[in-house]
Amino acid sequence: MPKRVLLGTVISDKNAKTVVVKVERRFTHPLLKKTVRRTKHYHAHDEDQTFKVGDLVWIEESRPISRLKRWVVRPDASVDPDASAPPPTE
Repeated sequence: MPKRVLLGTVISDKNAKTVVVKVERRFTHPLLKKTVRRTKHYHAHDEDQTFKVGDLVWIEESRPISRLKRWVVRPDASVDPDASAPPPTE
């Protein structure tokens, strides 16, 4: 089973080796037929503490690292804001 990869924005970098990433998803409401935005926060591991608030990053699913962290910021995580597809995996 491949690892899930999500695109999000760093909203907090105050914890050691951890960033909080906000991921937004959009869907059409089944009854109202209106586009709805939902956001979710993910705690992701950032080993080198290179990412700051406002950075657009790719996060990848991983083994449990701590009580809240199950995601890792990809090493090639800095992205072009116009990018829509995840970067290729090794």
